[in-house]
Amino acid sequence: MPAAQEMPATIARSPQHAQAIWTEAHDSAVESYGEGERAHRTAFAALKHSYEKVGDHWEEKAERGPSDAKAAGGVDSPEPTEEGVDANASMAHLYEIAGRLKITGRSSMTKAQLVEAIKKENARLTRAATR
Repeated sequence: MPAAQEMPATIARSPQHAQAIWTEAHDSAVESYGEGERAHRTAFAALKHSYEKVGDHWEEKAERGPSDAKAAGGVDSPEPTEEGVDANASMAHLYEIAGRLKITGRSSMTKAQLVEAIKKENARLTRAATR
């Protein structure tokens, strides 16, 4: 099935460049691995090198590269994914994203707590956008 029909709503609400990255990676992965979860994971992995999830959509990162320990370690990494949050970003950047998402208590959070709070708010906003 073409990527345009498989594209998750969070990516459809994102910039055209993000959509193009996901589509190209997805279609290539389908050719290599077949349709299904592996093609989707591959497409998201490609997207996360250039984009981060903010609320219910994806925004371009200031610097390309792996967004979390899972992405840095590759497919066999036992590390968990941070679900599109750029956990490798600076504390200041995460704090700014948390502010944009109106996360309360962010001024006293550690970096790990900010990542978790952003993941939680991203999930909430994505659920709300699909209703």
